[in-house]
Amino acid sequence: MNDKVRMYLLPNIFNAAVRAGAAIMKVYKNLDDYYISIKSDKTPITVADRLAHRTIKEYLGPTRIPILSEEGREMRYEERCNWELFWLVDPLDGTVEFIKGNNEFTVNIALMENNVCVGSVVYVPYLEKIYIAERGNGAYVKEGVAPADDADFGYDEIVADWRRLPLDEPRHERLRVAVSRSHQTPETFAHIDALRREHPDLEIVEQGSSYKFCLLAEGKIDYYVRTTNTYEWDTAAGELILAEAGGRTRSLDGDGTFRYNKEDLHNPWFVCRSKNCPL
Repeated sequence: MNDKVRMYLLPNIFNAAVRAGAAIMKVYKNLDDYYISIKSDKTPITVADRLAHRTIKEYLGPTRIPILSEEGREMRYEERCNWELFWLVDPLDGTVEFIKGNNEFTVNIALMENNVCVGSVVYVPYLEKIYIAERGNGAYVKEGVAPADDADFGYDEIVADWRRLPLDEPRHERLRVAVSRSHQTPETFAHIDALRREHPDLEIVEQGSSYKFCLLAEGKIDYYVRTTNTYEWDTAAGELILAEAGGRTRSLDGDGTFRYNKEDLHNPWFVCRSKNCPL
């Protein structure tokens, strides 16, 4: 990706996420307006999911890059399998946490080139933090980015005060292991029990949404295990942020490599490690 393309696409992906965050937060403040329904895969969806999707679609439309989104229409594999460039989007990751009102939800946008993530953002609107990564050029966090439905940040403004990841975090005295707050299984606990044999004093950190990838990238947690269903839009943006911060994500089956734009958009079970994880 040359500099000219980077300077064009970074503001697009950044502003789309911040505008989607504004749409989400307007709904978040009004519990009675959630309008919760259940999708075909038995997961919940709210009006905030739909509004965030619409916001991102409208803002990124002028890029003429197709969008594969959790809340978009069902798209046949034959239609998308030959895409060379596309946006992979989860407009509201952590809908369950959003409904519970615990602030742990994100906006995930990944730019995929030949089915490899080359640029991404994860925006945490409640915390006003946005994480940014470009393949080969590092991962960064920018704070104090308030949700705004007219966000119009320029390239220089975006990069002016971001901080490179990982942050200068001291190694933890106890292994800090993240698990999903709302998606745990017997396999999750079995995996953690195996870790306890070497790290009997490990600390469990429950956290919702792709924010776990960001905490790993910062160095605030060391390890993350997921043994329930996730989709490609749940992981693509966060996986790149973690990788560019020196961490890694590996599936628990096969060769360990994550693949994107598959016919079946489900991910395998996986584990993540921060840069300084002792495992």
